Amino acid sequence: MKRFSGDCSRTLLATAAAAVLLLGGCSVNPATGQRQLALISEQQEIALGQQEAQNALAQFGRYDDAALQEYVAGVGRKLAAASERPDLPWTFTVVDDPMVNAFALPGGPIFVTRGILAHFGSEAELASVLGHEIGHVTARHSVEQMSSAQLANLGLGVAMIASEGFRPYAGLAMQGLQLMFLKFSRDDESQSDELGLRYVTRTGYDPHEMPKMFATLDRISAAHAEGGRMPVWASTHPNPDRRAERTMEGIEALPPDQQTGTVDRNAYLRHIDGIVFGDDPRQGYFVGNRFYHPEMKFRLDFPDSWKTMNTRQFVAAVSPGQDAVIQLSLARGSSAAEAASSFFATQGIERGSSWRQGFSNFRTVATQEQPNVVRGLVGFLAHGGRVYQLVGYTAEARWATHQPAMEAKLGTFRAVTDRRHLEVRPARVELVEVPERMTLATFNQRFPSTVDLTTLAIANGVQETATLERGTLVKRIVGGELPDS
Repeated sequence: MKRFSGDCSRTLLATAAAAVLLLGGCSVNPATGQRQLALISEQQEIALGQQEAQNALAQFGRYDDAALQEYVAGVGRKLAAASERPDLPWTFTVVDDPMVNAFALPGGPIFVTRGILAHFGSEAELASVLGHEIGHVTARHSVEQMSSAQLANLGLGVAMIASEGFRPYAGLAMQGLQLMFLKFSRDDESQSDELGLRYVTRTGYDPHEMPKMFATLDRISAAHAEGGRMPVWASTHPNPDRRAERTMEGIEALPPDQQTGTVDRNAYLRHIDGIVFGDDPRQGYFVGNRFYHPEMKFRLDFPDSWKTMNTRQFVAAVSPGQDAVIQLSLARGSSAAEAASSFFATQGIERGSSWRQGFSNFRTVATQEQPNVVRGLVGFLAHGGRVYQLVGYTAEARWATHQPAMEAKLGTFRAVTDRRHLEVRPARVELVEVPERMTLATFNQRFPSTVDLTTLAIANGVQETATLERGTLVKRIVGGELPDS
């Protein structure tokens, strides 16, 4: 079989790259002043961002506080107007998610979680994170990465056509390209930090709140890592080296009149007074391995030691070996029978014997593309005007191992009437004006929170040993208690 040499493959890759560049894929970015690979037009960028914005809202949901939404949007619009792309259809939305995160989509949609807002201590900190996200859009980082991916895919396609010997390694090559783009993402983070600082100073905010904001996010990420949870901000925003120090260096290089500005601490805190803090149990919660949904008024048990997760779309548990799943979600169809018919009409799924009322065994059909057969149990139940799909599945080779747990737990779906489980309330931020000079520990004794001292300190942007001055507005976290059984 004829093989092409490595030099030939590299030549073809270079030729493919050159062909794309000659088609006009490079342009000068107005924010960075640098030449940039951009195979996606601004109109395509905007359309893509608006489409993905709808998906983001479906996944996270809009936080139900019109005044807070308008406040955040107002700060965002002011910053965007000071950017190099003021005419984009900018939107700024607070989503109902407890994670500490913010993200930008191509063409202008910016999202911040209620979780991140609950941890900020001033409007200038809010402006800092919004400015950073605006920087991702003005620098067209998403466009550049998508364009790079298109070019990489073209190059890989050329090489695979040219060399049969390259095909087995195409997956590894793509992983390598993804790692390369991750490195670029860290560079993008540094660039967005610089642009965010630019927009913060242009709009008259105190730039010193920006490194403070980064320090708070680092503390949250560290606390989540110690607790075994994903540090969300760090996972979606790779941390450049010396981030806070580099930001301070940028501030010190500014003209003296730009090194000070508006902080608006109390005004910001008044806007987030009462914001939900952490998970909202009204959207479902676990007590041990039992899941309750107070608004939908049901409960379901999951196996001990399985890792559970609760999202707006489903609640599920994954086995310790990550080789089996039990999941509950809303079903398609107006009745259990209609939902079952829809499920088994899906190509590649075979219906097996009935297990109990509403439940059936199933397996997938092996194909050349999907040779691994999946086996499971699926059931459809009507409750409270909704139809639910309950499913457990694993590889056919693991079915005998996981079948007992699936049968034991899928049959535990029950209606809930106990008011203790239905009337749960989330934890919220409550502001207190400190009556006299005291330490944070003393404050926590006099105005107790339902979170530990470390969490309280991070939420207030202070150390656990901090002393609070008289008249200072301080957050406490109240409520959120769950029944213990």
